[in-house]
Amino acid sequence: MRFDKVWFRYARRADWTLQDIDAAVEPGQTIVVLGRNGAGKSTLLQLAAGVLRPSRGVIHDRPAVVGWVPERFPAAQPFTTIGYLRSMAQIRGLPAAGADRWLERLGLTGHADTPLPDLSKGTAQKVGLAQALLTTPGLLVLDEPWEGLDAPSRQLIPELVTEVTAAGGAVLVSDHRGEIANLPGAIHWTVTGHGLHHTGEPEPEPEPEPDTGADEVVVEVVARRHEAAATVDRLRASGHRVLGVRERDPAGVRGTSSFPRQRAMGVPGIESTESEGR
Repeated sequence: MRFDKVWFRYARRADWTLQDIDAAVEPGQTIVVLGRNGAGKSTLLQLAAGVLRPSRGVIHDRPAVVGWVPERFPAAQPFTTIGYLRSMAQIRGLPAAGADRWLERLGLTGHADTPLPDLSKGTAQKVGLAQALLTTPGLLVLDEPWEGLDAPSRQLIPELVTEVTAAGGAVLVSDHRGEIANLPGAIHWTVTGHGLHHTGEPEPEPEPEPDTGADEVVVEVVARRHEAAATVDRLRASGHRVLGVRERDPAGVRGTSSFPRQRAMGVPGIESTESEGR
C-alpha cells in the first residue's frame, strides 16, 4: 500500500492536518507511528484503514482485508459481546467458531453475554481487537490499542502483531507508551503535522557467528593425486573445513598437512575411509 502525496484537512477552509505524505507499507512490515499529541497520528491511521479519504492525493493498493481498531471502540451498539462477534463473523462469511476462539483467547468468555454498552473501556477494546482479527488481515491498523487493557492483554498485543506480519500482513500501530517500538524489525514513522519522517529503519541481520566446531566430526576423504586440488576446492566451496592433505602411505604412516585448517565433511563421489570425533 502506498500513500501518494496525500494531504488531509477536516474542513475545506481548515488548516491542513497532514501534508504531502509519501510513504509505502510493505507486506510483513510493522510500522510504529509516533508524534506529539495533535500531530495527526490518528488521522494518518484512519486514512490507512479507509475510514477517511484523502483531501488530496491517493492511497494505492490497500489490502482487501483491513482490521481496524480505533483508540476507543464504539460500544454503543445493541449487541452482547458474543452476539456482536458472531454477527461480524457472519458478515465476513466465517463460522461462529472463529468468534468463539477469539472470545477465549482474549479472555472475554466471562463477558460473552454482557451488552456492549456495559463493558469497561479495556474490555470493549478487547472486543475491538477480536473483531479486527476474526480473519487474518492484510493490513492491521491499531490506534493506541493498549488503552484500558490489563497487563496480560497488553503483553499479548506484540504477539498478535507478530502473527499478522508472519502471515504476510502489515501492521500500523500508534504507540505513545513505547510498548512495541522496539519490536525487532519495526519501522518508525514520526508524524510532524507538516509531513512524515521515517526513522528507525530496520538494520540488516547480523552475520552468523563462525562455527566453533562444537558439532563437527572429522571425515577422511581419499582422492586420486591429480584430483586433490579440485577436491579441496569442492569441499571449501561447500562450506567445509579442510584440516589437511597428506600422501596415502601404504604402511599407514601419516604424512604432513600442506593446507590450512578449513572445514572437512564428505563430498558425493569421494570415498570416505574413516570418521572419528575430535
